[in-house]
Amino acid sequence: MENKPEEKKSNNKILIIFLILLLLGNGTFVFLWLQEKSRANKEVVIKEQVIVEKSTLTADLTKLKEDYATLETNDASLQKELEAKRAEIDELLIQAEKHKGDAYIISKLRKETETLRSIMKHFVVQIDSLNTANQTLVAEKREVTASLDAEKTKSTQLSQEKESLQNTVKIGSQLKTVGTKAVGVKFKSGGKKESETDRASRVERIKVSFTLGENRIAKKELKSVYVRIISPEGKEITKSMEEGNQISFNGSKGYFAAKQDVNYRNEDVAVSVMCPSLNGFVPGKYLITIVCDEAVVGETSITLK
Repeated sequence: MENKPEEKKSNNKILIIFLILLLLGNGTFVFLWLQEKSRANKEVVIKEQVIVEKSTLTADLTKLKEDYATLETNDASLQKELEAKRAEIDELLIQAEKHKGDAYIISKLRKETETLRSIMKHFVVQIDSLNTANQTLVAEKREVTASLDAEKTKSTQLSQEKESLQNTVKIGSQLKTVGTKAVGVKFKSGGKKESETDRASRVERIKVSFTLGENRIAKKELKSVYVRIISPEGKEITKSMEEGNQISFNGSKGYFAAKQDVNYRNEDVAVSVMCPSLNGFVPGKYLITIVCDEAVVGETSITLK
């Protein structure tokens, strides 16, 4: 009977210890459960924050892409850099979507986005500087062009004045014939003596005589004087239709019947030119022009019976 209280007391101690252990175990379990719940809540919050950060990042990248799209330049090297940065933005958008739940990757992409934004500001400064320089160059080009146009106009006016003066001098230096006449001639005594005739069948040559008049501004030189004759049939009398018998006059071309070189010294000089015809002469009127220095300097005619 004396041992029963002791046993009861011992049992109570054991029960108390068990209860204490049970409470400690439950407390520990509750503590760990609360910790896990807190950690899970934090992970949810972090995940939600990452999702929000990813959405914000995507929006920022999209806006940055639009901003880059507005940058334009004519500089080939700078344009190539801009295209490279636009490609980088496209790649960042792909990576953001691919790693939308990874806080570390999203944070890294955020830093790269900010770097691209800073670089864009540098591009803006560069493009503004180039545009300013281009505007300056355009203004300078306009001034130079205007100056060149003015000089060109001035040069054209001077050329026109020079040409006009040259034409005036050329016209003023053109020779003129005086006393121009033409007669038909035949030869006697073996060709040593000539006599005039207006009988076409007897004419052997048409003799054209004239005086090259005095002209103080004409060049002193040996001048070639050409005689052109148009027959009654409207044909040019010439030795042949070869190019060597062709001359230019008053902007036209034709063939000469005869030619004579004259030593001109700015004084009157008498000239006589004998003009043959390979096919003889026919009755009718012959039109005669005298050409010197590519200009008609005299005219006459003769009618043969």
